[in-house]
Amino acid sequence: METLLQDLRYGFRTLRKFPGFTIVAILTLVLAIGANTAIFSIVYSVMLEPLPYPHSEQLVMVWSKLKGERDRVSPGDFLDWRHETSAFQSLSAWTGASFDLSSSGAIAQEVDAEIVSPDFFTTLGDSFVLGRGFLDDEGEVGKSSVVVLTHKLWGSRFGSDPTIVGKQIRLDRRPYTVVGVLAPGENDRTSVGLMIPLVFDPEQINHKEHWLWVVARMRPDVTVAQAEAEMDLAKHHIAAAHPDDEKNWTVSVEPLHDDWLPASTLTELWLFLGAVGFVLLIACVNVANLMLSRAATREKEIAVRAALGAGRFRIFRQLLTESLMLAIVGGAGGIALSEIILRSILAMVPVYTFPSEADFRMHVPVLLFTLTASILAGVLFGTAPAWQASRSNLNESLKDGGRSNMATGSRGLRRALVVVEFAMALCLMTGAGLAIRSFQNLTNEDLGVRTDRVLTFVLRASPHRFSNPAQITAFFRQILANVKVIPGITHTSISGNLPDRHAFEVPFSIAGRPTDQPGSNPMSGINVVAPEYFSTFGVHLVGGRTFDQRDVAEGAQVAMVNEAFVRQYLPNVDPLTQQVVVPQFDPVGTKIGSPVTRQIVGVFHDVRNMGPRQADVPEIDVPFWQFPLAFAAVAVHTSGDPRNVIKDLAAAMQTVDPDLPLTQVQTTQEAVSLTLAGDRWITVLYAGFGLSGLLLAILGVYGVMSYSVAQRTHEIGIRMALGAERVDVLRLILKEGLLLAGIGVVAGLASALVLTRLMRNLLFGISPTDPVTFVGVAMLLVAVGVAGCLVPAQRAMRVDPLVALRHQ
Repeated sequence: METLLQDLRYGFRTLRKFPGFTIVAILTLVLAIGANTAIFSIVYSVMLEPLPYPHSEQLVMVWSKLKGERDRVSPGDFLDWRHETSAFQSLSAWTGASFDLSSSGAIAQEVDAEIVSPDFFTTLGDSFVLGRGFLDDEGEVGKSSVVVLTHKLWGSRFGSDPTIVGKQIRLDRRPYTVVGVLAPGENDRTSVGLMIPLVFDPEQINHKEHWLWVVARMRPDVTVAQAEAEMDLAKHHIAAAHPDDEKNWTVSVEPLHDDWLPASTLTELWLFLGAVGFVLLIACVNVANLMLSRAATREKEIAVRAALGAGRFRIFRQLLTESLMLAIVGGAGGIALSEIILRSILAMVPVYTFPSEADFRMHVPVLLFTLTASILAGVLFGTAPAWQASRSNLNESLKDGGRSNMATGSRGLRRALVVVEFAMALCLMTGAGLAIRSFQNLTNEDLGVRTDRVLTFVLRASPHRFSNPAQITAFFRQILANVKVIPGITHTSISGNLPDRHAFEVPFSIAGRPTDQPGSNPMSGINVVAPEYFSTFGVHLVGGRTFDQRDVAEGAQVAMVNEAFVRQYLPNVDPLTQQVVVPQFDPVGTKIGSPVTRQIVGVFHDVRNMGPRQADVPEIDVPFWQFPLAFAAVAVHTSGDPRNVIKDLAAAMQTVDPDLPLTQVQTTQEAVSLTLAGDRWITVLYAGFGLSGLLLAILGVYGVMSYSVAQRTHEIGIRMALGAERVDVLRLILKEGLLLAGIGVVAGLASALVLTRLMRNLLFGISPTDPVTFVGVAMLLVAVGVAGCLVPAQRAMRVDPLVALRHQ
């Protein structure tokens, strides 16, 4: 222990003696370790940390599957599973909704909600700061007017009122009694603000409509495989009782942990972790080169210590201790920096990219990871210089005029490290280049709609306020009439969905064609639009006509389809001669009604509702006045900045209904930006990794060439004394730097050709082996090699031969 303390004290004095070296080395490590800690914190929180529920290993999702694709569950299946299975302690269901929340003395606001079965909180093991969850009988018709608030909504809307339990609030103008407030936690990391009980009307209990998510808690002695086997048996019994509705449907039981996380997100996280690992390795290479340079300048000091009795192991240990001290300080700084990096990344990540259970903070395992990474980094960059210094020749080192044998011996190692550094930097930069070019392709893709001067907002009138569809039609006609007279608005439309939203899907058939067995009809997105929809959004008409004033409830039932629909379902016929059969939605009873046969009157250009990555998604549009909905979106195209008309729009809505707020107000440009948010944060991260690799490569080649020039001053002087021109010296230095860069680039290209294939599913419109990107990055790195050599080369060109000949 005493020896270790001596090494630490001596190491501290030595590092303080060389402040420039110490600062550069620590800053390099802080950047690399900070980035690694931030990315690992995300990986741990999302993929490795247990769920924040009691005995979370017992929680599973239960999915219905159609032809291998996961889907939600029908109410009939859910209720039957409860009676036919014994593998679960509890089986709970929920669905999403939105309500206009109003309370005494406060303005109404739209709030996202979950409609949950009464035992939902028990299944998950949620805890409450006030009140309770739902009772079993509160899941019955007439007894469900109770609500549970999230901790976040309780604080933001109700000022953390400790007497809130028992008070009434109004949801869609109906009174609900608050019975509980959830404890802070994962529920506050979503947009959901409240929960109400799930109640099934008799007509909702069927096996056709799949609109429930189901979560279950297994019994302690049951495995996932056993639970799935029991569910398969139950599904077989249900299918026998309901053959028409259950044909081709299967069931799947999956652990809740990361079950909502797309495979692409998992791949992205592992790639990010690998990329920051490369950054750390490049940083270690740079610090190792700095250590080798410093060790050469300390050769006589080390020789004196050896002459006084210090053995090779003691010298090795002393130098390695100094490396570990640098690493530990760099790790501590990296932890502080990682908080900034982590918050910056999370600020870019779109909502719902990661599970709500993920709690992004400095967990103990993350701190242990940082400590381990710091120690390993210290060993990596400290071992080679310490070993090189401990093997120096004592007699040669003590000669006043002797050449530095340590410097000579470390030159090859330093060059090798620069080659490795360039190879890893090229891999990082190639990944960054591919990500940037992919994002450029996404931003240039045709979305099928105009993105300039269009403003959209949502009006969510409760269907309970209307007694028939004609009242909905009159309500929204008044809305449009009020909006059209606002100055600056050139086009106005109303629709059930917006071009930036995922279309609601319904089963359909082509009239006159043989129908398959029930449950196997194709699915298509559906939208209900007013006649002005296509002109407002600039959607191009391919054939036929758009909707007009003839297309009302009393007129002929018509529809339009997009090009993708024609390609998939009407490839060899004139679509304008065909009819589609789609179900009609009852906006008052909020249920799907009987199918309606509609004549196709027009074909429109594909609109990519979910962003530029979406392709070949069929869509059917029907007239809004034939298919009115209480939940509708309004769009306006303006002659100027669309945000200038927001106040006038709000005033126009107030004249129709004072309690009807404008929600989800945004321009189409903002909506498009949101669809690109997922790709944007990925591109920014890759670009950051690539830039880090580039900067570290510049520092690396600069450090090596600067030290090489300093060590070869005597040689350069001799060359110049014998007649070498300054340009010859420049050529000599550049040749050495370009040789190192060239070897590194070649090695990096071979590695990048393999590694970038892992990005295949993340790229858009570009191959993972795109030659333009590879050649461009290689040329950039060669240019970096030249740039890193220029300053040392200029220094060498200014060498005075007389001074150089006296060097050493």
